[in-house]
Amino acid sequence: MDYINAAILGIIEGITEFLPISSTGHLIIAEQWLGHRSDMFNIVIQAGAILAVTIIYWRRLLDLVLGWRDPENRDYAAKLIVAFLITAILGLIVKKLGFELPETATPIAWALIIGGIWMIFAEWAAARKAPHKEITWLVAILVGIAQIVAGVFPGTSRSGATIFVAMLAGTGNRAAATEFAFLVGIPTMYAASGYELLKTFKDGGAAGEDWTALAIAFIVSTLVAFIAVKWLLAYIRSNRFTLFAIYRIILGVLLLGMAATGMIA
Repeated sequence: MDYINAAILGIIEGITEFLPISSTGHLIIAEQWLGHRSDMFNIVIQAGAILAVTIIYWRRLLDLVLGWRDPENRDYAAKLIVAFLITAILGLIVKKLGFELPETATPIAWALIIGGIWMIFAEWAAARKAPHKEITWLVAILVGIAQIVAGVFPGTSRSGATIFVAMLAGTGNRAAATEFAFLVGIPTMYAASGYELLKTFKDGGAAGEDWTALAIAFIVSTLVAFIAVKWLLAYIRSNRFTLFAIYRIILGVLLLGMAATGMIA
């Protein structure tokens, strides 16, 4: 059963990490039925999702590295770096302040509902902007900040926060906003996972881990995330994010109801 639960959590992480519906929120809720998982486990399944997106964008990443002589590539890469550095600095500050993720459903439910409403508003507002693909410095700065806001408030969704901030700040094109948000997420999530992994090994948290369960969860998360992101990139070419917003609101309301009746904590 533990291997099945590991696979289920890998599926949840793979689907929700880059879709704008909050992976952390879904995993916290899922663990109430499937059992709490170690920090190492959560790091590993997140690493699987990051690997999937890295594979999807490997040509774009290679182009940015090898094509640094191109002014357009240099400008784009510089904005990615600035967004990442803002997230890294603010992330360290949040860590020093001793921030802890909530363990109950209610704050996550409210974040899902508020985020869903905000997504609908953002789509409406972005539709009234010129659909250009340019990533401005303002977009880069706000995306860096948005990643931390999403980390502090589980249920917000890192991908959702960054995509819609980019759209509202001037990048009216959904595909361009999504690409920038995902590319910023790659170094951000690798850095966060690496930091947590080193901390876990240093504290002796890796002792007693079920490495078979970790391997299953990692592989499942990677495969499912690859499929989910490929689907999302095709979907947003001709569709808005409204479907995800409605899902978030419905899920948030259900979770509030379940919490009120004692079905979940």
